[in-house]
Amino acid sequence: MPNALLDDLIDWLRIPSISTGGGDPGDLERAAQWVVERVREAGGEAEAVRIGSGHPLVVGELRSADASAPTVLIYGHYDVQSIGDAAAWVSPPFAPEVRDGRVYARGASDDKGNFLPLLRAACELARGGDLPVHVRVLVEGEEEAGSEAVTEWVRADERGADAAIVYDSGMIDEATPAITVGLRGVLMTHMMLRTAERDLHSGMYGGSVLNALHVLHGVLAAVLPGPDGRLRGELREGIAEPSEAERASWAQLPPGDRLIAEAGGRPVHPAAGAQYYERNGADASLDVNEIRAGDPRTVIPAVAHATLSIRIAPRQDPEAIAATAERLMRERLPDGAELEMTWQVASPALFDVHLPAIRLAAEAIERATGTAPVLERSGGSIPVVAELAAKRIPTIVSGFALAGDGIHAPNESYRLESLALGEKAGREILLALAGLPRE
Repeated sequence: MPNALLDDLIDWLRIPSISTGGGDPGDLERAAQWVVERVREAGGEAEAVRIGSGHPLVVGELRSADASAPTVLIYGHYDVQSIGDAAAWVSPPFAPEVRDGRVYARGASDDKGNFLPLLRAACELARGGDLPVHVRVLVEGEEEAGSEAVTEWVRADERGADAAIVYDSGMIDEATPAITVGLRGVLMTHMMLRTAERDLHSGMYGGSVLNALHVLHGVLAAVLPGPDGRLRGELREGIAEPSEAERASWAQLPPGDRLIAEAGGRPVHPAAGAQYYERNGADASLDVNEIRAGDPRTVIPAVAHATLSIRIAPRQDPEAIAATAERLMRERLPDGAELEMTWQVASPALFDVHLPAIRLAAEAIERATGTAPVLERSGGSIPVVAELAAKRIPTIVSGFALAGDGIHAPNESYRLESLALGEKAGREILLALAGLPRE
């Protein structure tokens, strides 16, 4: 791996571009300008763009000598999570350190180390006059905090692209690359349920007045998964069945039971491990994330709070599922109970595995790594991918992060080998996408 790539990454990682609270807005500005400078040094155009009060977006372009070349958008994010427990870090989170073939720092994997090799591949091709596609650069500073600015930018953008590459994902294991063709969306609701003006004494009023916790549990029961962990039919409406090509790829993956055990979890049902990839990437799920109410004494709670999240499978309509879930819960409300709900929505995304962009990228990654990538679905959400899908821009979601990188945790790191693979694969994908069909 060229030392220049690692040197650049270390330089970028030194900027504490935290977007999740406790960060300095000036550091986010510096991290954005760092990207602007790299694009301009390669002969391209770039600027930091602010939308409302959001952190700056980097918007730029590296143009091919072929005016009729396809246009490819590349995406990453420069913002990072807060450091958490500073005492748990072996080396300071913003003083990058290389140990045992890894670079340790906050953002090393998510997403500076993952994305930078792709950006560098584009810049090097442009610098050498070998760029076969027009590359639009889009790097945001709010991925860890909601992606509101980039969502607004993509929705307003009229130019679009023939394909997009999102390096914000990972490998199956150290030897197996992947392309994520589906991402679940997420609905999150914060609930407040009130049953009285104030907490009451359980000795004086128990059995004669509503208890907010009791009512809340009854409301939640209307939408909770069944004994097999699956949601009721109304909340699974619109789910797209996985293709045969996807199922064939899943058969090559590690057994689900092993993954659940390695994570320290326990299966919700005996079949959950065998159905792991379908359940976690192609089906809807619901989790109660928090319940708050009452005191450890003899009171009847007047108010109860809950946070509920629903992972939306590809092709489901988030607004319709939210409306169905809210209707089912409100139908369980007794007279005298009041329920307030606020919803946050991120849409799912799904790309046909037979799209030319996906096929060309898979072949390119195989040339770069020597291994054909697995076509997988992710249970997580990347807001910009859903926006690109809504604009019918074929999107290659990939990257070379590993489960052992420890993203969002102390001692986050990234393999030096992953840096090299990312740059090599990025170069091959960009070269391959010159073969996209032209209208």
